[in-house]
Amino acid sequence: MFQGSIVAIVTPMLNDGAVDFDALKKLVKFHVDAGTDAIVSVGTTGESATLSMAEHSEVISKTIEFAGGAIPVIAGTGANSTTEALELTENAKAAGADACLLVTPYYNKPTQEGLYQHFKKIADSVDVPIILYNVPGRTSVDMTAATTARLAEIKNIIGTKEAHGTVERIKEVVSLCPDDFMVFTGDDSTAMESILAGARGNISVTANVAPAIMAQMCAAALAKDDAKARELDAQVSDLHKDLFIESSPIPAKWALQQMGLIKPGIRLPLTPLADDCHAKVSSALKKAGALT
Repeated sequence: MFQGSIVAIVTPMLNDGAVDFDALKKLVKFHVDAGTDAIVSVGTTGESATLSMAEHSEVISKTIEFAGGAIPVIAGTGANSTTEALELTENAKAAGADACLLVTPYYNKPTQEGLYQHFKKIADSVDVPIILYNVPGRTSVDMTAATTARLAEIKNIIGTKEAHGTVERIKEVVSLCPDDFMVFTGDDSTAMESILAGARGNISVTANVAPAIMAQMCAAALAKDDAKARELDAQVSDLHKDLFIESSPIPAKWALQQMGLIKPGIRLPLTPLADDCHAKVSSALKKAGALT
């Protein structure tokens, strides 16, 4: 259903922090034109933690509207409250999302059984394709490969975004889950190796600013063209690191501002990229051909 380069798109904002829907429309077209395979709307990179419930659902709805069927839209609908995640998932289905991406509940640190019951409750309640999302560096809970495999038995849980950060975890999840269960990496720096090892694609921060190269790299890796995949990945290797020089999406939003695609709006507690980081991110953008 989904594969290749999937952008975890930023939520553009005006200087006062209000969502900039005109810029969002421009970003969606940017990705369609560049060959991005799908969009994740209001994931971590989309500042989901600081959007209200109403804003969250509106950004997803507008992204689907702007995509107009030209590119699939996966809605980020995770929360650390099962009730809240369920409501967001229902809203995304009503808006026409192609699938929903649900992060493991953060802060409250559920057990593996708690994780299973959380995702099962949502999958049983909303008839929409669901992609799990494990990112222990953000949530302080690591969903094991065994729990992922157990959830993969549920009909409408179709895949996972595994952002543990190691190719070994990707291999473990791939080996334990059914062949038709889609495993995506959520770590740009190991994305190429992960796809070569069996992942279906990459849900990417780097794709925000270098969408064409990321799409081509993922396609080459899926085709097992190691040489081409490595050549393309080398062009964006600095972005993989430097777009995390401060907490994401701070560097990505600054980069997109330099590219003339968005205004500098970002919401507290995130702050604009520190001045002493500008040169490094700018250099990575130039290496990737995203900035002249």
